Amino acid sequence: KEHLAIDEARKLKIPVVAILDTNCDPDEVDYAIPGNDDAIRSVSLLTRIIADAAAEGLMARSAGKSGEQPAEAEPMPDWERELLEGD
Repeated sequence: KEHLAIDEARKLKIPVVAILDTNCDPDEVDYAIPGNDDAIRSVSLLTRIIADAAAEGLMARSAGKSGEQPAEAEPMPDWERELLEGD
């Protein structure tokens, strides 16, 4: 669907990161993320995870340049830990 955006990124030599499901061609993107690209909740979750990781990386890089130690990660709440562990 987004061939124009992909073509424009290719012309500008910008790496393409995309959420792809089974009806997409992974050869057109540089970094494919398998997932349901039609469901808003799926796209929202994946983009939030990517944005959080990018922000964490930027903070770590800026802390490294200034010589500071990176801040400790916020402790995970019990309910979130239980949800991830499946208890």
